[in-house]
Amino acid sequence: MRSPRVFKINLLGVAFLAPALILLFGFFFLPVVLTSVFAFTNMSTATGITGGSYIVTGNLIRSLAEQGLDPLTVDALGRSSYAVDQQGLDKARAAKVDPKLLSEIEARLKGRIFASAVEFERELKGLPSRPTRVRDLKVAAGAFEQSVLNIRYESRSDIEAALSEVLDHPSGDAIGRIAEASYTGWTWTTGNFIKLVTTPDTWRIVVNTAFYVTLTLAFNVLVGLFLAITTFYLPPVGAGFFSVLWLLPRITPVVLYAVLWKWFTWDGGFVFNIARELGLPAFNYMKGSVPSAWTVVILANGFIGASFGMILFSGSLKAIPVQQLWASEVDGASRWQQIRHIILPQMRWPILFVTSYQTLSLLSSYQEIWLTTNGGPGSTTTVWALEAFNTALNNYTGNLQYGLGAAMALALVTVGLVLSIVYLRLFRFDDMMSKPKIEF
Repeated sequence: MRSPRVFKINLLGVAFLAPALILLFGFFFLPVVLTSVFAFTNMSTATGITGGSYIVTGNLIRSLAEQGLDPLTVDALGRSSYAVDQQGLDKARAAKVDPKLLSEIEARLKGRIFASAVEFERELKGLPSRPTRVRDLKVAAGAFEQSVLNIRYESRSDIEAALSEVLDHPSGDAIGRIAEASYTGWTWTTGNFIKLVTTPDTWRIVVNTAFYVTLTLAFNVLVGLFLAITTFYLPPVGAGFFSVLWLLPRITPVVLYAVLWKWFTWDGGFVFNIARELGLPAFNYMKGSVPSAWTVVILANGFIGASFGMILFSGSLKAIPVQQLWASEVDGASRWQQIRHIILPQMRWPILFVTSYQTLSLLSSYQEIWLTTNGGPGSTTTVWALEAFNTALNNYTGNLQYGLGAAMALALVTVGLVLSIVYLRLFRFDDMMSKPKIEF
């Protein structure tokens, strides 16, 4: 009988792995978890990221009226009444109203309810100890005001109790509806995903993103592979020069890179002046038309991705046994036949990696578009990642919608995972990872 395996923990190995695990958790796992959590909330600048309070505002009253709340209830929410009761007397005493005036109010007016501030203040002016200053009169009257308008309540029970005092015979679940609608904090909801599915602009952005990722990915992989194979067959000196030249888009800071593209394509730029000299249409090629804007976006991102692909493909090409190429030349194989039958079959793993990596990178990239066309002209070059960034972190209205932006980011993560699985099946990842049939 086989004895069970005993797993021993290597403390030194754990110590070496600890920094990597901490970074993995802090910079990858935790952001994904928080994004997933925020996606199911209505969190925004207006709600804050902590708990909120309950406030009935004029805008809320109008919104409730549009939603069909009973007109009498809506009218009562916006009105203020003045009730002379013990609670009002205590509030007036805490506000340091003149004790003589309070005694006269309690003796003559206790138990009465006034429908408006004007009516109540008229009664106060008729008392022997009436205030001589308007401000003192307002303070005394304000202590007896009964209203829920623009008053902050810390809990739902507090606002429901206040609504019960203000509303006479509220209809149905009116108090519950008002309390729920008045909450200013964030709540759990699936409304972000419903909004994404039902909003017409969503599908336009999906089409833009698919168009952008497909064309840019094709440029990245094909041009990167072409450059790697071309430099592979060049003499070492020439290959090194062209490799360094094509690395410039990758190593150039993104802001400087965007400025160079603006200088190249804007009014008075290089392309503008060349087109004018040749008698061709001269305009701002970055934002002047939709085709030219897409061309700039795809090329700007394509050159960066192509240089990355060239680096990986060049390294993979050097790992191919040169004896295979020599043998094919002896057999009379042309360069194209070498590429087709020797190089490309052994480049499946690098091509899979570059395709997968670049797809995920393009799905989440927005900085080059933001710094060049900013999604324009109009919103014709706006992609999903840029829209998510503007929604959550760069909203022109000032109300940053964290929950909706997180839902858009979560959708990107989901699409990326699905595409990764498709790539693994398409490139037959299992076959590439299987043991070789012949071992040396």
